Amino acid sequence: MKRLGIGLIIVAGLIVAALFILPAIIPASAYKDRVEQAASQALSRDVVLAGDVSLTLFPRVQVQADNVSIANADGFGEDAFAQMRQMRVGVELLPLLSRRVEITEFVLVEPVIRLEQRGGANNWTFAAEDAEPAPASSSSGGFVRQPGALPIEASFGDVRIENAAIYFSDGVQSQEITGLNLAIALPSLDTETRIDGSLAANGEALEFDARLGSIRDFFEGRATPLVLNLGGRLIDLGFDGEIPEGEAIALAGAISADIPDIRALAAFAGAELPPGENLERFSTSGRISGTTSRLELTADSLRLDDITGSGGLAADLSGSKPRITGSLDLPALDVTPYLPEAADEAPSSGGGVPPWSEEPIDLAGLGVVNALLELTVGQLTYRDLEVSDAALNVALENSRLVARLQRISLYEGAGTVTVVANARSATPSFSLEASLTGLDAYPFLEAAAGFDRLQGTGSMALNFSATGNSQAAIMNSLDGNGNFNFADGAIVGINIAQTIRNVSSFLNRNNAADAETSNEDSEAAETGETQTTDFTSLGGTFTIVDGQLSNQDLLMLSPLLRVEGLGTVNLAGQSLDYRLRPRAVASIEGQGGASDLQGVIVPIRIRGGFNSVSIGVDTEAVGQALLQGALRNAVGGNGSQSLEDTARDALRNAIGLGSPDSQTDDASDEEPQADPAQQLLQGLLNSRRSRDTQQQDEETTDDPN
Repeated sequence: MKRLGIGLIIVAGLIVAALFILPAIIPASAYKDRVEQAASQALSRDVVLAGDVSLTLFPRVQVQADNVSIANADGFGEDAFAQMRQMRVGVELLPLLSRRVEITEFVLVEPVIRLEQRGGANNWTFAAEDAEPAPASSSSGGFVRQPGALPIEASFGDVRIENAAIYFSDGVQSQEITGLNLAIALPSLDTETRIDGSLAANGEALEFDARLGSIRDFFEGRATPLVLNLGGRLIDLGFDGEIPEGEAIALAGAISADIPDIRALAAFAGAELPPGENLERFSTSGRISGTTSRLELTADSLRLDDITGSGGLAADLSGSKPRITGSLDLPALDVTPYLPEAADEAPSSGGGVPPWSEEPIDLAGLGVVNALLELTVGQLTYRDLEVSDAALNVALENSRLVARLQRISLYEGAGTVTVVANARSATPSFSLEASLTGLDAYPFLEAAAGFDRLQGTGSMALNFSATGNSQAAIMNSLDGNGNFNFADGAIVGINIAQTIRNVSSFLNRNNAADAETSNEDSEAAETGETQTTDFTSLGGTFTIVDGQLSNQDLLMLSPLLRVEGLGTVNLAGQSLDYRLRPRAVASIEGQGGASDLQGVIVPIRIRGGFNSVSIGVDTEAVGQALLQGALRNAVGGNGSQSLEDTARDALRNAIGLGSPDSQTDDASDEEPQADPAQQLLQGLLNSRRSRDTQQQDEETTDDPN
């Protein structure tokens, strides 16, 4: 028995000695070639150990190989698929006898991996040429977590990757990760795994760390705690939750995210956003759940630039572009920073409506994602327009945006608005449909169009469409129609009743007192910022063709006046030419007048640029009527009247006063007064003579003979 024990000791000693001595006496080439051959057969790629190879068998199996490379797949170039300066692997020998794997060292030094995709093929799929396709492990062909997936015991000591580089290209875009350093601490498959590392992705430095409850629980489908932190200039992300029980990899837990520069992150991800001073910062905190293809976020707080709120969002990542759905509650939403910028130029007066910009409108941002969102907004701001208590539905599908304001309160009124921006073609198209009631006209029109000439409460319906790559192109292509109706308001800038009274006062001057009053009235301003014309109702319809708005049925009613109007507004050229035909329907006593002017008509013309509108008596219409009346009297042979009296009578007939009683003797000794009617006639005749002369000169110039 004693001899048997001694024999076993001698055998064990010989084995141990052999484990120490054999690696030293066996040439490296003897096992180097076999390792290369076995690895090449397993990967169906040439594996080359170009540098030194060393082997230690006891007390642990230790392998070190320098300059290791794995060949690329056929058709993907001559550069190696993977290569590394050094690889070190160490495994405890004795625990293997009890089916326990204890890896003491697994270190890859400066590995370089080149991933490439061309069409449906890639260079990272390894399979033997004669191997049969492996059955899918799940209905989707992906990884499945299931009981019994890890039937072994194992532990890992020094597991590191030093200064790795990973390059990816799909023929369209390229991505690179450099400076990857990774350290894994895994005492056993049943204890917490810790991962720490850093890298530079496309030049952006990132640091990360993770804590996974148990590798065995993860592989075998049990709920596994997970803590993840990712930080850098582009993003600061934190997750504290678990991978829930089940076959698929999923997440559920608390999340916080801060993106200091959205544009930089988008460019990093290969989806560069159009330039601008928006989309700068995003942050959120709440709970997240989902899989690698679909995530759902319940946000306790949500912030985009200056927009804050809360709500729920879901992101479907399975398609060619992300699809975002959900609902948000926003106390305030200012969309102005996200609109195309207006022209920098302003009118010389320093205010008013700026010229339409020729700068191209970039709608590339509409193609980044698809979305369907329901928004409840306390205060919605669009340029100078302010809307409260808004319910907004936003649908973005393949670069076509449809925004529906299903409920709004604005300027004491309410209504609905639908806006469409379609960027699916090279020339984008737009449309607007709105129905608004109970509006306070003055603040609404001033905010919407810079128009401050109308007061009152009313309603309007609009239906517009346009195409173009700039503001100017859109306004030149604008088509549509609409109607409006306002009540109990005023037109700012003119007092029509005073205008009628001033003209009629001159025509009715029967004595010196009246003449003096007439002179003062005729010199009084009939238009100006302080002048107003009250009305009880104002309404009409309009059409727009190629940026030219036409209205033919304006009707304004008040206790004193009835005003009909028609004209055009050149929206593209920012000018208007509009004519009003007011008629007194009752005495204007109490409006500064002393006579009954019922039936009097004094036509008024509004014209000019948007920032230089002039309002006054329509001299062209009055002058034409004046001239026609004078000619009728001349043909009638009324030679007893002077030209002044003839003109005055014609003007009186033109505006509806009829012929006055001749009572001018009392005023015969008075100093002659300025006669607006005669001046009006002379101005018209001079203007017509000037136009006729100019026309004759042009005809003479054009005549080759």
